Amino acid sequence: MFLTSDDYGLTSVGFSNQRFSYEDKKEEIKEEECAFIKEAKRWLDIYFSAKKPDFTPHMHLLGTEFQKAVWSQLLLIPYGKVVTYGEIADQIAKEKGIERMSARAVGGAVGHNPISIIVPCHRVIGSGNNITGYGGGIERKKRLLSLEGFNTSILKTPKSMPHFCSIPIL
Repeated sequence: MFLTSDDYGLTSVGFSNQRFSYEDKKEEIKEEECAFIKEAKRWLDIYFSAKKPDFTPHMHLLGTEFQKAVWSQLLLIPYGKVVTYGEIADQIAKEKGIERMSARAVGGAVGHNPISIIVPCHRVIGSGNNITGYGGGIERKKRLLSLEGFNTSILKTPKSMPHFCSIPIL
């Protein structure tokens, strides 16, 4: 796992296999354990001992207003519970006073959550109890939910994940 912060709060918590890379900022990042990192490590120590932390580390969420709205909804999901992308979309639509919000758009914002576990994107599933992607991998998502006491046996794993192809064209 890796943790990063800036002068305003925790900016990321992730797994080494996640797409969030800081290679382009490597020169700017100092390896030191500042107060925000210490606070996040304390939170994670509590969490990984199968207990619900009683505080939220100070975070500096960097993203679009829509992403921040989705991430705020993630923070409302109770420990050991799950919600669907559609339920989050419905809540955001209600707050914005609009008829509908795209669950796919919500999924995109969830997928760009830079503060894994603490901003609990692992608690979001697809409709019909389908377990969907997770930056740390579906098996890790199941383990996190199990750690929280959620019965993962009710979750359905897709038979195959989408396969994406690309080729450069000039």
